[in-house]
Amino acid sequence: MSVPLRGKLIGGFLLVFVAGGVAGSFLGVLEARHHQLDFSQHGSLVEKVRDRMQSRLDLTPEQLKETDPILDHAARQLEEIRAETGKRLREVFTETDRQLTPHLTDAQRRKMEELEAQRKAAAAAATKPESD
Repeated sequence: MSVPLRGKLIGGFLLVFVAGGVAGSFLGVLEARHHQLDFSQHGSLVEKVRDRMQSRLDLTPEQLKETDPILDHAARQLEEIRAETGKRLREVFTETDRQLTPHLTDAQRRKMEELEAQRKAAAAAATKPESD
């Protein structure tokens, strides 16, 4: 095998590997969003936890009343963690895209921009309040 051919093959494999990593990252984020708990409305999370505690522990109404502030505090903490994690994920993906861009062709850059636009649209739709 000639040296130029070997270089082209290695370059091709690396490009496919990087493209697979980028695609896998995007799919992983989409899949994670699909399976995550919805902490955006912490009231519903508090209700679920409260219901589960009552059914499993047979809590009295007085005990439930006493535990409400604890559950509210926990839900606020979980929301803060979710928001912080989301911010950190966006930072990592933004930096990764910035580092990958110089290694991509013009067509690949356009495709990456399209994927980013789709991701932003999906994120905007997910955070859009539902109207009744």
